[in-house]
Amino acid sequence: MTPGRSDTAISFDKVGKEFDGRWIVHDLDVDVAAGTIVGLIGPSGCGKTTAVRLATGVYQPSAGSVTVLGRHPTDLRAGERVSIGYLPQQPVLFDELSVMANLRYHAGLNGVGQRRRRRLDDVLGLVELHGEESKRVRDISGGMQRRLALAAALVHEPPIAILDEPTAGIDPILRQKFWEHFRTMRNRGRTVVVTTQHVDEAIHCDSIVVLSEGQVIDVGAPSELRRRAFGGDRVDLTLTSIADQPTVARIRDLDGVTGVVVTGPNDLRAVVAGGSSDELVAVLESIGLEVTQSSEPETDWNEIFIALMRRRGATA
Repeated sequence: MTPGRSDTAISFDKVGKEFDGRWIVHDLDVDVAAGTIVGLIGPSGCGKTTAVRLATGVYQPSAGSVTVLGRHPTDLRAGERVSIGYLPQQPVLFDELSVMANLRYHAGLNGVGQRRRRRLDDVLGLVELHGEESKRVRDISGGMQRRLALAAALVHEPPIAILDEPTAGIDPILRQKFWEHFRTMRNRGRTVVVTTQHVDEAIHCDSIVVLSEGQVIDVGAPSELRRRAFGGDRVDLTLTSIADQPTVARIRDLDGVTGVVVTGPNDLRAVVAGGSSDELVAVLESIGLEVTQSSEPETDWNEIFIALMRRRGATA
């Protein structure tokens, strides 16, 4: 799998999973392109973990089918299964063994041979566990165990990494470091599937799958979801004149403008369904409204997430 290829690494074809008469996931219809970062985002209980367990073969679908590298997960040969790195919500670690012994075990299990010591050192550095190698797992914190489990999932540099809440309980600085590493993996042609409750992490993904109550609410790139949530691109404008109601009405009547709200005496926020902010400024000045400043507001992904839910009639 190399960057730019359109291969499908993982495919969910109308997948459903039922437990005791209750559908936890239903009609999951998503393709994960190779060499991309795909985020499964949604509140606790929305089906994210069930989806990744279906992709790894931990669960069998009650409806539809799942394929990884073109095969059902349970049909993958031993050499193919090594192509997947999986971080479950509950770390698979041995309490009585040391940090390093656990990492060596996972490295050996996944066929890490040449330059093994260097690879172990690299992943320990990634999760910032240098100096903790000799400690037994039972004697380190839950957060450190989580970081060790991530190192174990990535130690063999898998072409596909399926990571269930890799940033849960991680401080913001280390979260940023992990995302930088995920982008590096993507740039090297690897596929990264990440579940998260931190909706602000959507900006790091190439494609986002928004889930609610086991259903896909929306799928798309961050910029696409932002436009769909607000009905277009938002532009903050500062005028030389007062942003009074007649002015707002004139702007709202312009082609492509889907919404206008006043945010200050001379300030307003417009939503533009077509065209750029520069084009909007040019149109405003052509009708006699002078703009002293224009900018795109910072993206609030919590706001986007809620807006997408409301547009689809879903509940968070």
